Amino acid sequence: MEQLPDADAIIFGTPTRFGNMCSQMRNFLDQCGGHWVRGTLINKIGSVFASVGTQHGGHETTITSFHLTLFHLGMIVVGTPYSEPRLMNMEEITGGTPYGATTLAGSDGQSRPVSDNELAIARFQGRHVASVARRFKSGTA
Repeated sequence: MEQLPDADAIIFGTPTRFGNMCSQMRNFLDQCGGHWVRGTLINKIGSVFASVGTQHGGHETTITSFHLTLFHLGMIVVGTPYSEPRLMNMEEITGGTPYGATTLAGSDGQSRPVSDNELAIARFQGRHVASVARRFKSGTA
């Protein structure tokens, strides 16, 4: 918790529980009240990725509801733009959204491995967030 203000960018990850972040992540974010009061996360780059148990398990609602907390903390939210062409993959069942990378983990949370497409989207998200953070920090954003 105390290291968050030291970062230029923070990419949060959470499993999905009924279309929302898991309770452990909600608890972690609820402990950010001190950062909110002091404004220590204002203008930090924030992004989110998630895993879901089923194809329609709520990965987009999980990420977009997570964004609300980041906005309240004053963070600049970065997603995964459609310049990543794998978001348009219609050849397979796959995770990945413009809101952030996702994977379909299987109903037990582990039976389906991360696909090559999902991994590529996640890597793209990481590079994109790092690029935005670098530009923002240097004043060229």
